[in-house]
Order: sequence, then C-alpha cells, then structure tokens
Amino acid sequence: MAAIRLPLRVTPKASRDEIIGWRNERLAVKVTAPPVEGAANEAVIKLLSKTLKLRASDLSIVSGHNSRDKVIAIDGCDMGQLREKLARALES
Repeated sequence: MAAIRLPLRVTPKASRDEIIGWRNERLAVKVTAPPVEGAANEAVIKLLSKTLKLRASDLSIVSGHNSRDKVIAIDGCDMGQLREKLARALES
C-alpha cells in the first residue's frame, strides 16, 4: 500500500493542540509547541498519530520541515479509513 500524502497548514504556539478542519485544501492543525528545533513538527506527528490511532512511525513529514505548509506521508491506512478518522475527529 502506497503512503497517503496529507497537506497541512500548521499554526505553532497555539493555546491547545487541535485539528481545526479543511482550509484551502489543507488540513489546518494547531499545536502548542513553538517552531523551534523541530518541536512543532514533533507535536504535529504526535497529534495526528493519536487522532488517527496510528504509530508515530507511520507518519513522516515529506516537505515543509521549516514551513507552516507541510505534507505528511501516512502509512498504515487507506484513503477511506483516513477520511473516516478525520471526519470523526472534526465532529468532536
């Protein structure tokens, strides 16, 4: 199974870690970690792995390491499962 690529728009130094929803074809994510020494990137991976119920090792940043716009590669689920898990997360 090929990795799914998920485009993100990340807001660091937010008041809490949360997935906001879709903005301009990117999933908007807020994390409390600052954008220093990869802390925000680690927080994004942790939040998504918890939300999607996947291991952190199943997620990796493939572009945008130093940008708010990122692309995450996701192994361990197909597109249907990803849509379902994200829809559930956005409902709550």
